[in-house]
Amino acid sequence: MSNFVLKIIAMISMFCDHLGYAIYEKFSYFNYIGRIAFPIFAFGISEGYLHTRSKKNYLMRLFMFAIISQAPFMFFTSIFSNEFSLNIFFTLFLGLVAIIGYEQCKNKYVGILLVACLGLTADALKMDYGYFGIFMIFIFHVFKNKKLLMNLSFIALCLFKYIPLYIKYNFYLPYVFLFICTCLSLVFINQYNSEKGKNVKYLLYGFYPVHLILLYVFNIIFI
Repeated sequence: MSNFVLKIIAMISMFCDHLGYAIYEKFSYFNYIGRIAFPIFAFGISEGYLHTRSKKNYLMRLFMFAIISQAPFMFFTSIFSNEFSLNIFFTLFLGLVAIIGYEQCKNKYVGILLVACLGLTADALKMDYGYFGIFMIFIFHVFKNKKLLMNLSFIALCLFKYIPLYIKYNFYLPYVFLFICTCLSLVFINQYNSEKGKNVKYLLYGFYPVHLILLYVFNIIFI
């Protein structure tokens, strides 16, 4: 399965996730499908780090689209929430910063501490997926050549996120399904064949803000 195919699967999953909010204006079964998307995007950042010709340009591109996407993201999230948050491109940007910072640290324990601090920063700045997103990107990077450890670490991270929520909200069963569906992303990620596939660098970048605006308009007109 090429990188291009993974991106298409992630975009379809993300669209289903957001479509649910546009229709129901709250959590729905669409969100289970949507849990597949972010892990694939996180995996894509770890792969992008390895294959990009310019890490500086890669960082700048992510940050630029984070800025471009923020207004569409805020319009869209206003459908179901009044809370401020930063869109997923900020999370992907900070995740890439975490990888670069870790690799530049001679002492890897210091590098891990840096990643942890960036995870806390993501939470403090209310980035989409917060620490969970930063740690996930890091796991895909640091265990890129150890598939078993990558999978086990990913599952452990998901347990760390969802078990406290499951207990906090009186054993609310949907958190079990969210955990399962998030882990299902590994089925696709493990099929990755290290091939780039079709060259559509800006497909995801453009799709993200455009589909958010379209779904916002859809909600305003039809719901």
